Amino acid sequence: MTRTRSVASVRTRVPVLAPSRLARLRSPTVASVVLLVCSLGSFGVLCLLQGVPMADALVYRAAGTAVLSGADLYGFTVTEWRLPATYPPFAALLFVPMAWLAPGALKVAFVAGNVALLGALVRLSCRLAGRPAPLPAVCAATALALWLEPVFQTVLFGQINLALACLVLWDLTRPGARGSGIALGIAAGVKLTPAVFLVYLLVRGRRREAATAAAAFAGTVLLGALVLPAASVDFWTRRIFETDRVGKAWIVDNQSLQGLVARALGEPSPGLAWALPTAVVSGVGLWLTRRVSSDRRGILLAAFTALLVSPISWSHHWVWCVPLIAVLYAEGHPRTAAAVSAVFTARTLWLLPHQGDLDLQLSWWQQPLASPYPLLALLVLVQLSVRSSSASMIR
Repeated sequence: MTRTRSVASVRTRVPVLAPSRLARLRSPTVASVVLLVCSLGSFGVLCLLQGVPMADALVYRAAGTAVLSGADLYGFTVTEWRLPATYPPFAALLFVPMAWLAPGALKVAFVAGNVALLGALVRLSCRLAGRPAPLPAVCAATALALWLEPVFQTVLFGQINLALACLVLWDLTRPGARGSGIALGIAAGVKLTPAVFLVYLLVRGRRREAATAAAAFAGTVLLGALVLPAASVDFWTRRIFETDRVGKAWIVDNQSLQGLVARALGEPSPGLAWALPTAVVSGVGLWLTRRVSSDRRGILLAAFTALLVSPISWSHHWVWCVPLIAVLYAEGHPRTAAAVSAVFTARTLWLLPHQGDLDLQLSWWQQPLASPYPLLALLVLVQLSVRSSSASMIR
């Protein structure tokens, strides 16, 4: 009798509790996971159909192989595009484990790793924007952000932009924390361009973190020199100045200010026509970075100023669109966030004729379509400059 009652009581209690628990487990969480799985599945099918080469990942693998074999780190080219190594020797040391993977396994690892890093970047973007990052929101945002052109290209090429952005953003969003600046210094040691955030720390008065970042960066240079002395001398005295080694600055792939000017003028080497606007943009960007009231805006200003003034900023370098969209949404500008998302999803630069030197023969109405990212960044700088000047007049 007792056992029968116990079983009966359990059976009567289960139907009462289970529906509410299942209801809580379903809805947003399940829907967001399904959305993420569908997004990843679609991306995977697309990769299989196109036979994605992931050329950059193969360059990293070749750099790691060169370290292990003692070959000239900057003397090889790989893939059908004859791509060379362009990063500092320290980066090549980090690429050594890739040499132990077959190309197929490496590509799978890069896709999985970059998707995980995109999820991390979404969480860090929420932290930057001052918003919570519940799992359903992170899954849904990751599923959608995968199709932003800079993110899509980063995964497609097997690039490390998401890793660098995560290192920088993780470091900069914990001011005063122990060891803050180390991750930034390491990121700069891998790909130099994150070094602009050392300047950001200085102009924002975070000098201790700037010093830590500088020391970490110096440590990467020293480690590279100790392990790869010949390659270090070659890179820091010669290769670092060979901008043509990275690629042609005038092709639509390059979404920097130099690329915009070169295409607008139809001139492969715009010279002063690029140098003078770059000097102005650098000055305005640093001035605004110092004046803006919030660190979130300062960080984004530093990122987009760096992307503008860098001689070459490939479209996949603009993964900083993810935190930009998050901040715009958090600050109460959902329509602007949607418009920015549309710009970074439209892929207008790839719809234009760009074979051979056709990038230099675009008509006037095609120019905005060929340079959407720098034009958007310039618009942000102009708007913030006007607001800052208006605030000064009010004071």
